[in-house]
Amino acid sequence: MPSLSRPPQSNGARVPSDVLSPVIARSWQRCIAGGLDPTRRPDDMVIPFAEVGVRREEQSLLRRLALVQMQLLHEQIAGSNFMIAFADAGGVVLDTLSDPHFADSEAGRSIVPGSVWLESGRGTNALGLALAEQAPISIYGREHFFACHGHLSCVAAPIFDPADRLVGLLDASSSNEARQQHTHALVRMAAAAVENGLIVNGRPDALLLALHPRAEYLDTLSAGLVALSPEGEVLSVNRRARALLAGLDTNPGQAFGAVFEPGFGSVVDMLRRDGIARIRDRVGSMLYVACRRFAPPPPLASPAPTAYRLPAQASTPALDFVCEDPLLLRRTRGLAAATGDRLAIHIYGETGTGKELMARHIHALSGRGGELVAINCGAVPESLFIAELFGHERGAFTNARNEGTPGLIRLADRGTLFLDEVGDIPLAAQTALLRFLDTMEARSLGGAKTMKLDVQIVSATNRDLAAAVAAHQFRADLYYRLNGLSIEIPPLRERSDFDAIVRHLLARHAPGASIDDVVLERLRRRPWPGNIRELQSWLRRALIEADAENISDFACDDAVSATAQTCAHCSRSPLDRTRCRRIRETYTATGGNIQATARQLGISRTTVYKHIGD
Repeated sequence: MPSLSRPPQSNGARVPSDVLSPVIARSWQRCIAGGLDPTRRPDDMVIPFAEVGVRREEQSLLRRLALVQMQLLHEQIAGSNFMIAFADAGGVVLDTLSDPHFADSEAGRSIVPGSVWLESGRGTNALGLALAEQAPISIYGREHFFACHGHLSCVAAPIFDPADRLVGLLDASSSNEARQQHTHALVRMAAAAVENGLIVNGRPDALLLALHPRAEYLDTLSAGLVALSPEGEVLSVNRRARALLAGLDTNPGQAFGAVFEPGFGSVVDMLRRDGIARIRDRVGSMLYVACRRFAPPPPLASPAPTAYRLPAQASTPALDFVCEDPLLLRRTRGLAAATGDRLAIHIYGETGTGKELMARHIHALSGRGGELVAINCGAVPESLFIAELFGHERGAFTNARNEGTPGLIRLADRGTLFLDEVGDIPLAAQTALLRFLDTMEARSLGGAKTMKLDVQIVSATNRDLAAAVAAHQFRADLYYRLNGLSIEIPPLRERSDFDAIVRHLLARHAPGASIDDVVLERLRRRPWPGNIRELQSWLRRALIEADAENISDFACDDAVSATAQTCAHCSRSPLDRTRCRRIRETYTATGGNIQATARQLGISRTTVYKHIGD
């Protein structure tokens, strides 16, 4: 058998400096047995983006929870040249979130939605090995089987559902020089938070108990979580609770009294009265218990808060988001007429402002019977973009799928094609897209038949496309073709309906929860560089930290920084004060990160230094 300290090759080009751990050694053994050659490059296995969309829909709740944790992880390790990825149980990456420098690297271009990272094809890597071992894994530098991955450090942690089935994975990858040991713990915590979210969102009428042998750990991810029906039957438990209650039957349907000694009713009474209880399980271990959510009472006649409805015809579909800002309302007035004329609609706004939600509303307004098909134009490799958009016939190009694929445009027939991050479309594909927009006819790669289609086009970006046209990075004729009707979504800091947005998001994530007016006032003063996406993450975090159904000023103390003062140079002019305050607030919100501040505000680092220097 070949030595595991040296890959099976004649030139001995790569020799790991450390002895491989048993887990990684077994992975190398499997790679060798599978015929992988570490001196070559692994094949770029990427599934069609249409299939990525299907996988996302199948895991909608899991994905939504993972995206929140990805955003939090990115905030914690921003500036460290990292990429965060979420993959399903098949090892297929569904979403990524990256620092720009890493995204532009060769590694960043290979970790894209649709890429498959199974050990059998990609060799020893954290995501594939975590899937094989069903345990958290770290792979540093030359521990990777393929030599071309030797500059990377990767950490992956599996996500298990309440039935203890592996349903997804979170991965953090970075350049080897920038690796951070604490990232392993952060990724594991994020995976645990997703697992808890699956339990919390399992049944809205469930009573949620946190338990731990020590009371001070009840508010941490170390606590066990048990979901109970209003009658006291076990609905689900997380892995930590399963470990704490080892030897007891905690399967769904088990009665509370079969797991714990006190009666269910008496424990609930203690929790309502004291907020915490000390009970004994059926094997004699003492545990502290706190209630994270009481089972709600029967619904009252008053309706739950809903999103604002546009003042239009009775048949106008309701928005899935708040739209009470007068400026935004004026900008949306022509949407119904535009979809009636099949006019291309372009949405512009900062990241996190809700461009995809607006695209879905436009699709609903159109009344089309087909599907909304979305593609993130910046996430598809340039070499595959035209094939993903127009489809391909069997054997049309190297590594093409044997059965071919219809392409996203054809899937959107009689529906809507949403081109997200449209500014990232490769130049070669821009020409093909322009031809389609002019004729509404599409032909797959390698095919001879042209098909006439009926597609509503909606595009979105946070880039200045006019500037991209001026820099010859985007075709001017395509730019004007996409801008049949243009809608700019204001950033959150400029929305007059900020309070309504907060209350709507709160009602969606935690029905019945409330927020103090003083907290709302402090939130309004934040710059919110991540806009609604950042606000949503903050609310979820605040609800956890508040340990109650009310977000009070106390819960807000550590999360909301005080309004930044202006520098001496900007104190005299109101316009300068506003700009300076925004720069300084963003600098504080990013944890004093100059590069992140400059990137989020679209200014130079020199400008940031100028305003925070005194």
